[in-house]
Amino acid sequence: MAEKLKFRDPELAKSIAQKIHALTPKGKPVKICHVCGTHEWTITHYGLRSLLPDNVEVIAGPGCPVCIVPASEVDAAIELASKGTVIACFGDLLRVPGSRMSLLDAKAKGADVRIVYSVSDVVQMAQDEANKEFVFFAVGFETTAPSTAVEVSLKPRGNLSFLVSHRVVPPAMELLARMEDLQLKGFIAPGHVSTIIGLKPYEVFPTKYGLPTVVAGFEPLDVLFAVYMVLKQLSENKPALENEYVRAVNWEGNVKAQRLISDVFTVQDGKWRGLGTIPASKLALKPEYAAFDAEKKYRLRFAEGIDSQPGCRCHLVVIGKIKPSECPLFMHACTPQNPVGACMVSMEGTCRVWAKATQV
Repeated sequence: MAEKLKFRDPELAKSIAQKIHALTPKGKPVKICHVCGTHEWTITHYGLRSLLPDNVEVIAGPGCPVCIVPASEVDAAIELASKGTVIACFGDLLRVPGSRMSLLDAKAKGADVRIVYSVSDVVQMAQDEANKEFVFFAVGFETTAPSTAVEVSLKPRGNLSFLVSHRVVPPAMELLARMEDLQLKGFIAPGHVSTIIGLKPYEVFPTKYGLPTVVAGFEPLDVLFAVYMVLKQLSENKPALENEYVRAVNWEGNVKAQRLISDVFTVQDGKWRGLGTIPASKLALKPEYAAFDAEKKYRLRFAEGIDSQPGCRCHLVVIGKIKPSECPLFMHACTPQNPVGACMVSMEGTCRVWAKATQV
């Protein structure tokens, strides 16, 4: 049990686990969904599921921002790269599959695809290489959108534009809440996203859907205690919005970052890999920043892409309908060294997290 795991305070972990067992009615299935790749890493790495009652299941939702980028947007970036535009992106996006290949494959064929560690890196590249056209492939949830917004608002050189693939989390959570076959009983909301958006956007889940919702941090005790908080609400039949991550998250969130996002971006319907089109879930540049919008500058058309290869079940993993181990390709045709599905690419992808755990 807890004393064999890598907890800083195994006795406290054991005590929380005992309280969880005492709260949970036997035999009645309880499914809790978290929406954060880092939470999945914590849960898997520290073996938290082994501390829970057999009828309590914590599933991973679409909490990996790289995993839900649709193939059509990867295809658009590859098309630009094949025509001589420099594509800059974060490293975990490099191997995300498009319909036919990844950006890494395109790079191997001679395209100029560069890994950057921040948006400011590509801004500097565009200044230093003024004779080249640069596109930053901007991926991420509300956590990383402000850094893109800052650079766009400063109106960089005209040879830099942005292929915006930022998504917002609460609409995806609401889609999951409406999936009757998932039979969710509660949410553990993402800590990083919540530092930006605060608590208010999650109010809808306890009030409209009757789902206890707890914002959690990333230490194993954070997540374990968040499970306890959800189960306590269920035992009292009092669904509410609670904040376990009080050291980093408050009600209003980061108001300055929110203002940056709203100044630069508008919200529109957006496709998510594995989930389809979700209303009001994608950020797009406002008309006043059209000169920096790669979609408009290059007249991109997002053709219907192939989001999964034959046999790949990432579309079910990303919403927690199956475990990675239930995919026939997992750790056979699809491995961290040779990912077939997007969930195996990023360190925050559920399949990648599970794969690493099996290799330890």
